Amino acid sequence: MATSALRLESVDAFYGDSHVLQNVSFELGEARMLGLLGRNGAGKSTCMNVGMGLLAARRGAVTVFGEDVTKLSPELIAARGVALVPQGRRIFRSLTVRENLLVAGRKPETGSKHSPWTMDTVFAMFPRLKERASQMAAHLSGGEQQMLAIGRALMGNPRVLLMDEPSEGLAPQIVAEVMATIRKLKESGLSIVLVEQNPNLVFDVADDIVILNTGGVAVASTPAALRQDDALLRQHLGVF
Repeated sequence: MATSALRLESVDAFYGDSHVLQNVSFELGEARMLGLLGRNGAGKSTCMNVGMGLLAARRGAVTVFGEDVTKLSPELIAARGVALVPQGRRIFRSLTVRENLLVAGRKPETGSKHSPWTMDTVFAMFPRLKERASQMAAHLSGGEQQMLAIGRALMGNPRVLLMDEPSEGLAPQIVAEVMATIRKLKESGLSIVLVEQNPNLVFDVADDIVILNTGGVAVASTPAALRQDDALLRQHLGVF
């Protein structure tokens, strides 16, 4: 049976009295990419926050490679090998590029299947960050800030990478560069959840697709199957 890298099972989550996730269940297979789609407000970012421990599930369970992490803090979930590239990047603007990477550094788990991420390997993937290593992060372009957000997550040596809207606000050429990086990360064997507004970007790289609608799972399918169902995509995404 295939290993589940991340599983949300029957999760309910709230912001105050607002019931945002309702009985949400999906799983990310090991070394696979799951595309998480949905309209604004559907619950995509909330799923990422629950998976990272930033928002507690009021009901249900979250597991990472079979271990229940539902009640753990974000720090302990990160120690289990989960990293988040948050929406809006949230880099430390008052620190240099190098300092942003250093503060996120974490040794890989013993027996990890992945080659360790270091400052050198992050700079090899993002040469522009190496060129700007001593520059304040606040002075980077939007694309460079997104590269830094990804590099910072990789410095945690994750087994599971949660990416929340990595193409948001970027020029098309930069989006192409970011997606090329995501493909390389997938090829390296990382298990990835990719949240995106643009379904075509997700369809090109994902193995599996989950579409959320009003806080619940509306569709669980594959890119190939969904490309053949324009009516379903229009119903839940308002596209095509």
